[in-house]
Amino acid sequence: MSVADAGEEFEAWYVREHPRLVASLMLALGDTDLARDAVDEACLRALMRWPRVGRMSSPGGYVYRVALHEAWRRQRRARVEQRLLRRMARESVVPAPEGEAWDLVAGLPPRQRTAVVLRYIADLSEDEIADAMGVSRGTVSSTLVDARRAIARRLDDERERSGDRDG
Repeated sequence: MSVADAGEEFEAWYVREHPRLVASLMLALGDTDLARDAVDEACLRALMRWPRVGRMSSPGGYVYRVALHEAWRRQRRARVEQRLLRRMARESVVPAPEGEAWDLVAGLPPRQRTAVVLRYIADLSEDEIADAMGVSRGTVSSTLVDARRAIARRLDDERERSGDRDG
């Protein structure tokens, strides 16, 4: 079987079987995203081994088994990560940000919020933030300026609204 023939055969099988595999795994796991990710990973592995997997009596069974094991592996990893995060949170010396100012930060776009948190909570320099975010130092600088302006605008808006109520 040529590589092109194997690819076409796999594609036909994939189009036919993928929805059933995802639905089955979703029902078994109760998590749509996990099911899709695990089935996609298993299908990739099947494609890489298609000359052998395609000759099996049940390629779907093979993919389902690989997907189920992949999902279980991801669930185990997530549980371990959660335990570690809970332990780290208890050991944390930095209190979680709270209050009105951090409510404003939470409303920023993701890039601005990340830059603000890295600057004012993680206490990183602009160079370190640039490295962490994979952007230039100038981008970090302008992102922080934009974030401060956005927060100032929201504070001004809140002052105006509260002033209108008082007046």
